[in-house]
Order: sequence, then C-alpha cells, then structure tokens
Amino acid sequence: MSDPIILGFETSCDETAVAVTRGFEVLSNVLASQVDEHARFGGVVPEVAALAHVEAIRSLTHTAMRSAGVHSMDLGAIAATQGPGLAGALMVGFSYGKALAWALDIPFIGIDHMEGHLFAPRLEHDGYAPPAVVLLASGGHSQIIHMEDWGSYRTVGSTIDDAAGEAFDKLARFLGLGFPGGPAIDAESDGGDPHAVEFPRALADRPFDFSFSGLKTSVVTYVRKHHQAGTLPTMPDIAASVQEAIVDALVTKTMNAAEDTGVPAVAGGGGVLANRRLRTRLAEECAARGLELFLPSPALCTDNGAMIGAAAAFRLARGETTGPGAEIDSSQRLGA
Repeated sequence: MSDPIILGFETSCDETAVAVTRGFEVLSNVLASQVDEHARFGGVVPEVAALAHVEAIRSLTHTAMRSAGVHSMDLGAIAATQGPGLAGALMVGFSYGKALAWALDIPFIGIDHMEGHLFAPRLEHDGYAPPAVVLLASGGHSQIIHMEDWGSYRTVGSTIDDAAGEAFDKLARFLGLGFPGGPAIDAESDGGDPHAVEFPRALADRPFDFSFSGLKTSVVTYVRKHHQAGTLPTMPDIAASVQEAIVDALVTKTMNAAEDTGVPAVAGGGGVLANRRLRTRLAEECAARGLELFLPSPALCTDNGAMIGAAAAFRLARGETTGPGAEIDSSQRLGA
C-alpha cells in the first residue's frame, strides 16, 4: 500500500508555501515570496505578511496540485504549520488547511514549524536517521536538538537573545546591505577576509547556547569608530568577518553537542543553513570528526511546504491527527 498523498501548507512568516508530498517524495513544492513587499520596511511587517498570505494561498494551492498532477480526491491528508511564527500569518495557512480537510473529509495534521525543518533533510537523504544532533537556525529561532528518535527531541542549546537569522538581518540593515540579511551578507562576503576583524564569540562558558545581541553592539561600535578614524576595512572584509562570527558560534556549539551526546550524525535545517560558509564549515568539522552530515539543499532550508508534508507523513503514520477545535500556537517550542 502506497503512502497517502499530503497537501502541506507553510505560512509561519513571510513566505506562502504549498507542496504535495507522498511519504518523503516531493511531488510539487511552490512558493510565493514576500521579500520585495517587506524590503522597503527593512524587515517583516506581520500585518503585511498575513494579507499577502490571504491573497496568495488559493491560487498557489491550485498551482501545487496541477504541478503534482493530482486532484483533491487523491489527497489522503492535509497538513499546515501550527506554530511557532507570526500569529496572523499562521492563522491563514492553518485555517485554510483545516477547512479544506473538513470539506474533503480527510485527516488534518498541525505541524511544529521547527519539526518541519528537522525533517527537511529526509526529503533528500535516505540515510538521515536518529540518533543525531540537529542545528535549527532561522530568522526567529536558533537551537540545537538532540534527536534521540523520530518524534523524540531534547533541546541541548538555544539562543538567549537574538536568533542567528535575526542577527544577520539587523547587521545587514546597519551595514546598508539590504533585506533579507543572511543572503545579503553572504553575497557581500565574497572575496572578503573572514579574519579581518575578530568580532567576539559570546558565552564561551556555556558550550551549547548562543548569544548574538552583543555581536551587533560590537559591530556597530567598531564600524563607527573606524569610519570616523578613516581606518575602516572594506565592506567585503567586514561582511565576511561578521558572517564568520555567527557561523563560528553555530558550528562550535553544534560540534560541542555532537561530542557530548556521542551521536554519529549531524543535520541542519532552517533558512540560515542555506549560508555557504556555514555549510562549508559544518562539512569540514564533521569530516574531521568522522560524523555524517545531512543538510537539505538551500531551497529546502528556507520555509517550504514539502518539509511540513514530510513531518506530517511521520505523524500520520503514527495515527496522530489534529482535531477541528485546534488552534495555532505562535510560541510553540520543539524539544522543550
């Protein structure tokens, strides 16, 4: 008996994403980005994001279904992100998905957004399996998960202030590099010296936790001081140095967690994992330690419906569904 076909919705932040999956096979995966709509504000505006989701979700659903070559009667279940995320944005996909499941009389599954990112590598790597340490890093979240088994997660480390993606956004905005900050700093760092400026790495006494708020203060202070003195390095050098500080913290803490738990594999998910320097450093460090590394392709690092479908396939196989009275949870936490 083949796996049921699942229609997955992801609307936790600023991208409307819809996918059709069968088990861990992606039949279609489409996205409507809101980058241009939020760029003029220098960041995501919740009300703008929610309205854009409302405007895009119906037509995007039809596109995903057509691309997959399936009809609504072929669907075995529908899934949507339940949290965490922006409340208004979450409400759009969750309500739409739940209503559609009710109309078709098929199961509905609410999915933790971060569990979706945790499952993303499974869409492309058959060998990805627990136990593993998983780095989840995005605009709103940075945490290290010890995945003891599918569905069994323990948070080993997390940020005590800004998430890594948030740090990229804030620093890119200060440096005048645009939005979203991660890709902007990644691009600007080409040809730059990552050791031109040794910005601080926080929480040396806490081997698994992150802190990025102090980095922003350090960068702002350094740039203003050296600009005034006429000794400011080139922008590629500054961007590369900022990127290295964030990447080094993420990699160092992840390797600490892998060593502490004794797992044979490391994985990652979330938009920050699309960063080229981060992917290179993780590959180098895992190779040096004899650890397997499972990373999604960059397209599956960012928010997408396929990862929601993958997590839903696992939940549905265990007989877990979400009732009609369920609501979003904008502060939902994985492995708490």
